[in-house]
Amino acid sequence: MAVLRESPWYQEILQKGVEQGLQQGLQQGREQALLQGKLSAIALGLELKFGTEGLQLMPEIEQIEDVATLEAIVQGIKTLNTLDELRQIYR
Repeated sequence: MAVLRESPWYQEILQKGVEQGLQQGLQQGREQALLQGKLSAIALGLELKFGTEGLQLMPEIEQIEDVATLEAIVQGIKTLNTLDELRQIYR
């Protein structure tokens, strides 16, 4: 096993595995940050436009993992007039 660890092939495979793991971790981190950013924007928009009644939608909205749907909600808050209209975006 020690001879294998000293092998250039082993080192190359190990290095590629580490690089792949880092890339996957970075991508997952970016996606999570993007989701959290959208959720924060939605919470702020709901509170500003609809008050505490709007914030009552957050438990439902926090279950959404699709960034495009979350972005549609962010945009919808700008133009829609009721919470029912907003719900239609994600139901």
